[in-house]
Amino acid sequence: MGAALERAAQWTAAGSGTGTLEITPLNESLLNQIIKFAEEFSTKHPEEAAFVFREPLEWKTQLDSSVFGEGYVINEAAVQSEATSRDGQPLLLLSASTLRVRSFDQLSRLLHIAMEKKLKEAQACLEANRDPIVKILGPEYATVEGEDMSILHLFDKVKRGYDPETETKMKIILLLHQLDLQLLSSSLKQISQGVRLNPAAVNNEVSLLKNFSGKGEDTVLESLEYTSDYVFANGCRAPPWRQVHGDICYLVVKPHDTDPLYITCNTAGVFLNGVTGQATAPFPCESSSLSCAKLSCLEYIFRMRELARISVELDSQGGKPGTADSHQGLVKTRLHCDSLLKTALNQIHEGMSSPIWYKTSSSLEDVSDSSSEAEEDEQPIRRQEGTTDLSPEYWGIQKLAKYVKTGDPTATVIALCSMRDFNMAQESCQLAFKDTGCLEVLINLLDTEETNCQTGSLKILKEISQNILIRHTIADLGGLEIMVKILDSPDKDLKCLAAETIANVARFKRARKTVRQYGGIKKLVGLLECVSVGKPYQAKDTEIARCGALALWSCSKSTKNKKAIRKAGGIPLLATWLKCSDANILIPVVGTLQECASEPSYRLAIRTEGMIENLVKNLSSEHEELQMHCASAIFKCAEDKQTRDLVRQHGGLQPLSALLENSENKKLLAAVTGAIWKCAISIENVSKFREYQTVETLVGLLTDQPEEVLINVVGALGECCQEQINRSTIRRCGGIPPLVKLLTTTDQALLVNVNKAVGACATETENMMIIDSLDGVRLLWSLLKNPNPDVQASAAWALCPCVENAKDSGEMVRSFVGGLELIVSLLKSKNKEVLTSVCAAIANIAKDEENLAVMTDHGVVPLLSKLTNTNDNELKRHLAEAICNCCMWGSNRAAFGEHKAVGPLVRYMKTNDPPVQRAAALALYQLSEEANNCITMHEDGVVKLLLVMVGSTDDPLQEAAAGCIANIRRLALATEKAKYG
Repeated sequence: MGAALERAAQWTAAGSGTGTLEITPLNESLLNQIIKFAEEFSTKHPEEAAFVFREPLEWKTQLDSSVFGEGYVINEAAVQSEATSRDGQPLLLLSASTLRVRSFDQLSRLLHIAMEKKLKEAQACLEANRDPIVKILGPEYATVEGEDMSILHLFDKVKRGYDPETETKMKIILLLHQLDLQLLSSSLKQISQGVRLNPAAVNNEVSLLKNFSGKGEDTVLESLEYTSDYVFANGCRAPPWRQVHGDICYLVVKPHDTDPLYITCNTAGVFLNGVTGQATAPFPCESSSLSCAKLSCLEYIFRMRELARISVELDSQGGKPGTADSHQGLVKTRLHCDSLLKTALNQIHEGMSSPIWYKTSSSLEDVSDSSSEAEEDEQPIRRQEGTTDLSPEYWGIQKLAKYVKTGDPTATVIALCSMRDFNMAQESCQLAFKDTGCLEVLINLLDTEETNCQTGSLKILKEISQNILIRHTIADLGGLEIMVKILDSPDKDLKCLAAETIANVARFKRARKTVRQYGGIKKLVGLLECVSVGKPYQAKDTEIARCGALALWSCSKSTKNKKAIRKAGGIPLLATWLKCSDANILIPVVGTLQECASEPSYRLAIRTEGMIENLVKNLSSEHEELQMHCASAIFKCAEDKQTRDLVRQHGGLQPLSALLENSENKKLLAAVTGAIWKCAISIENVSKFREYQTVETLVGLLTDQPEEVLINVVGALGECCQEQINRSTIRRCGGIPPLVKLLTTTDQALLVNVNKAVGACATETENMMIIDSLDGVRLLWSLLKNPNPDVQASAAWALCPCVENAKDSGEMVRSFVGGLELIVSLLKSKNKEVLTSVCAAIANIAKDEENLAVMTDHGVVPLLSKLTNTNDNELKRHLAEAICNCCMWGSNRAAFGEHKAVGPLVRYMKTNDPPVQRAAALALYQLSEEANNCITMHEDGVVKLLLVMVGSTDDPLQEAAAGCIANIRRLALATEKAKYG
């Protein structure tokens, strides 16, 4: 546990002390595993649970005496356990919010008592006890870098003589060591998913491996070379048209005893170029998405890195790599790696490998400064030159500029004050500073020690930086770097002005990156620190925090800045200010949170830090901007079920429904409808929305709204259709025609939601009649041609209930010219969701014999058969249903057998997914009508699997299993009769 906390857990160093555990998905996973271990410890290991710790685990708790019951003595605010140690000390003691625990048994009981607060208690315990093993067993078991010898020392003690306490210690440390390995293993899986490669890391690896390459026996590779010597400014060697797909460079790796390997290094990992026959193609993939085989064999190459390290260690210990011992070790390692290489290559050729991606340390930055913002990086607008229509203010600023440039500090301050008398919101005034060269002087004044000059300069820069051209110029002149320095100033007014100006300038990506690179994020987070939030006599601190939050809001549009804010300890500070009642600071605080809520770690933090309650509370604010940002934050956070539940529990659904009435404010409406959409994913929330007549209001918003509102409105209606009564309400309120009309739109996100909503409505027969009369099914079918896979998939899903509930679905489908050929051709898609939805649609269409005949002519059997070797359970289920229904025509049963579809379906029966088993059994029953298929099934061991299914409580599964066995048995009896007469 100590090693996992030290190496895997993510800590922040905000404030004083040794830091706190960040609220991240990784930390939550680690904490939950530790809690599970501790909770089960007393039942799994009762003897070890009674062991008394060397020192108590001590931390500040959120629990009070009221939660303790039997087994504890409660005296006013103090609580102590009835169980004591040999010296009479209680094994659990709560006094003045400080909790001390001295055994696993008490720790286990405490976690059960804590209930929903157990995560917070575990976090507080581990933050206060960074190396808990020291407290449990003693300082000799402290977690240190290097080799852990503590278990060996314990073995020595046990060998010297029997000692029950030592034996118990040994069992405990082995259990803790096992937990450590489990925690490190699970954290490695999570960390490896978010790490990317960059040119510097690739270059370092290649340089290291080149040092151990050559013709000699003591080398690990024969050669390692780049395919190109030209290096672009960003460090990449791949051509620009491949860099846009993430390619960094290409390598030719020549091992000693195999053919050369041709490698693509991409930001997503290291890849082996397309395999051709028994060799690798020398050129990288040229498709739009990287399709090379991911390199499990590259474990070979990067094992060489470890080998290089070992060689260096041998050298440092006096043994040169060229000596007999080290040479022997080097050769052995190389032979082992060559063997590993051959195995991995064979796995790739046979399609059996489970690839291992090589990725660099997460501390390294990507090739580009990727950000979360969807819009393009803002470009300064070019001014029209030679304009003569300039305001008097323009010329007035030009006259004052000479005093700013040449005057002493007093004259400069007076000139700056005079300049502020002009209307700085006027564009001509803003540009006058740039045209006169005064902007450079203003930035230079920031780098002086004259506080008055700095203040005057910042007051002007804060105003004129609203101009896009001015803020780009400020960044070009190095103004941001100086402003970041000013954030350390003891002058509070100066810090406020600097933060506000940063907030204006950091509206484009390059500026946000500059703020981060010069340490600005940590300093801005520091502005949020305040011991007395919102008190009148701390008004200046509140203003500093407001300005800091404004700057963080601008900076938080960058993904890396979001991580930096979290790392600097910004989350708990934002949570503290969220409890404030001042809208002036709440708006930038909530604005920052709603920007950051696109990251899972922030959504988790917003939930666990109790921020949902405050966001809900502020939905009833008088400030529409605050309402909008709160709704937007809920919109993003409600992706998680726990958050959706919290919004309901804190009474947030009613104010959200009420805010729909404010249809004039489109930004607010977009945020509110988005929050309702995501909250409606939970059926419990749908019931509440029905009470508030939300569906009726949403239907009224289906026309004359901007696309960003329509996307959310339609998404919300689609989720509300989970309840049958809401599907009827949409029809009653006249919502079907506008929904069908939206099927002709071009916005991809809107189409996906409309498809889902129309499909959900189509499950009602009366709704389906209206959809059909409006030609809605034809429109859905035409969307199967859309190039976007999400649109294709959602359209195919929507067609399933349409085909199922249409009055004469067979005739309707045949009326679409080329429709059946189109849907069969989608079985060639590379997208799993498209394949799954199309299989589901084909399963419904195939119920009509004429349509099945047409699909058979278009090759539906071989295409379905080709998909059977899949690992996706959802695809397995709908694919098996499609195969089952497609067996009903001509020689399709025999054709499925010829195309090797039977064996994979037998394997489907081994899954633990009941719907997959049912669908597979039904398909096998139909296929078993063909004698050759029965033979294949029997050889693949289907009878044993089906016998188990015959006892199932699922009637369709039971009947299909019994029917399949009967067909196999009949074939066997007929064979015996023919053979023996």
